[in-house]
Amino acid sequence: MESITLGQNGPIVTPLCIGTWAWGDRLFWNYGKEYGLEELQAAFNASLEAGITFFDTAEVYGFGVSEELIAQFMQKKDQKVQIATKYGPFPWRITGQSVADALTESLKRLQVQKVALYQVHWPFAFLMSQETLMNALADEVERGRIAAVGVSNYSASQMREAHQILARRGVPLAVNQVRYSLLTRQIESNGIFNIARELGVTILAYSPLAQGLLTGKYSVIGSTTPSGARKLDSRFSKEGLQKIEPVISLLCQFGEKYNRTPAQVSLNWLIAQGNVIPIAGAKTAQHVRDNAGALGWRLSDDEITQLEEISRPWLN
Repeated sequence: MESITLGQNGPIVTPLCIGTWAWGDRLFWNYGKEYGLEELQAAFNASLEAGITFFDTAEVYGFGVSEELIAQFMQKKDQKVQIATKYGPFPWRITGQSVADALTESLKRLQVQKVALYQVHWPFAFLMSQETLMNALADEVERGRIAAVGVSNYSASQMREAHQILARRGVPLAVNQVRYSLLTRQIESNGIFNIARELGVTILAYSPLAQGLLTGKYSVIGSTTPSGARKLDSRFSKEGLQKIEPVISLLCQFGEKYNRTPAQVSLNWLIAQGNVIPIAGAKTAQHVRDNAGALGWRLSDDEITQLEEISRPWLN
């Protein structure tokens, strides 16, 4: 299994990350109805079997249940895993101690002494300044409770500011977790991608399959009907699906060549961008195995370019 370093000198992790928002979340993902503990345990085990040991969670996922489930699953395995979790800068958190307290609770739920990556979930810190927030995170690096600092959904300028504050403490900014896929390429045009590369910040790409659009499951003539929030998403309308058809067609073409699915080709394209780690959500062992099919091979340079060119309408 290949590996990638988070940021300039952070933890070494697998090139694909398993996203665990759905682990325990009942509000959005219907945990307990469509799937449950058994399926998630199997997904965790399948990840380790596939050599994927990097998991992304957050204190707000399932109101802490996601972290608790990861801890439960880890207790049954001897294999070392790397955990990334997130701090929510809520309006009532106004001091650096709030960061320390939130981290303490996450570590308790995860039943660990240290996490590989601790990220700020969104850039709006309300009554807490970025100076206070970043210095509190630097304190935790020095205390040894987090190995690397990350942010999420930060703009190019916000990322640079966070980087500068941390740099004064001798702490690199390791990660910016943002939405990125063939159908959401705005980070390439708004400066985030280039600034991240300049600063040595790794991109963690969430929603790398564009809510399932890049799986090839949805098409104008397909039998799969969008459900849930997808019903309200114009991208899943007839017109939206017609627009993405050329992208899906090319993904299928390359998939046939490599005996891979459109989703696996999509994830492989992201990994090929360099210093980008897709976060692929998984509720079942089969989801994990499907995602793992993106690893162990590589699109040619010409194929990477062809996908870049055909997806240019989604740069802005």
